Amino acid sequence: MFAVASNFGASGTPKITNMDSPLASSEETPRAQSADVLRVEGLTVQYGALVALRDVSWRVAPGEILGIIGPNGAGKSSCFAAVTNAVRHAGRVFLDDADVSATRTYDLASRGLRRTFQQNSFFGELTVLQNAVAAIVREYSANLLTSLFLPWREMAVSRQAEVGARQLLEFFGVAAQYHDKLPGDIPYGVQRLLSVALAYGTGSKVLLLDEPAAGLGGGDMRQLADVLVSLRKRNLALVVIEHHMDLIMSIADRIVMIDQGVMLATGTPAEIQRDARVREAYLGRDE
Repeated sequence: MFAVASNFGASGTPKITNMDSPLASSEETPRAQSADVLRVEGLTVQYGALVALRDVSWRVAPGEILGIIGPNGAGKSSCFAAVTNAVRHAGRVFLDDADVSATRTYDLASRGLRRTFQQNSFFGELTVLQNAVAAIVREYSANLLTSLFLPWREMAVSRQAEVGARQLLEFFGVAAQYHDKLPGDIPYGVQRLLSVALAYGTGSKVLLLDEPAAGLGGGDMRQLADVLVSLRKRNLALVVIEHHMDLIMSIADRIVMIDQGVMLATGTPAEIQRDARVREAYLGRDE
């Protein structure tokens, strides 16, 4: 058995170290077996002559964290792009057993399938609180007639939206001291949490997170781990692409390993760490 740290060499392969991780553990939340909320079958993505993803299949249930790991360029982000129909692809995607392989990306979001990107995503000209209000405004919007003839009711709805936005930010660990600041003026670790909060919004069933821990360390990493475990306790399904092996091995229930566009292995974190193919292709060999 071995553990892996989050420091990478020039090749993008993590160095193996002995480490007692302080991050939240995936064993903290016993879960009953649930039907899959998201299932992908035979996803294939091709950019011209380049096959970025070939016949990849996986599933995730409510209250589960599925990790996706692999070297840079393995096809992990292309997998998310295919799942959300942001790129042309072969294969099928099922959300709550409904085939959504051709559903438009923004319609998937309204049905509860949301994603983040490797870069922070927010409205830079709005305050942190205004960003949060924008993420949940559909749940609080007044109709046109109310806006025209009952403006005081629209004001009440707006106040409710602001309360909901503050609660959203509080849950994700974005302190009140940052709410009136522009996103670019808050610490980077808080920006990462804000990006996840805005993707979650309200009504999320599945959250696809593309390297949420990029650039984080120490306390910021632990806070992110706590947030992800808390989301799992809310029965959310999470699929997390991550290079920080200490994080993903600590919180994931299962892990999928992709290498050169092909799914090389799948299993629990312990099974992935023991898999000789994974050790050789990505995690490294024992000296």
